[in-house]
Amino acid sequence: MMRSQIERMVWRVKLMLKRKKGYEKIDKTESMRVEMNSRRAQKLIAKKLKLADSIHGRCCSQKNYSTL
Repeated sequence: MMRSQIERMVWRVKLMLKRKKGYEKIDKTESMRVEMNSRRAQKLIAKKLKLADSIHGRCCSQKNYSTL
């Protein structure tokens, strides 16, 4: 008995999902845009700092900077 009830429930859910053509797209709020831009900026800064550190390590030795 339990199995048939579960099968019917699954069938109903599948039917409902098939009928639904799409989903309602949520518009981005201003705070969401600010958050996305902030994350993007943080990633870019981290990438640039990592690149700068790798360039510094390759071209300059610590001895040259300790005498400055």
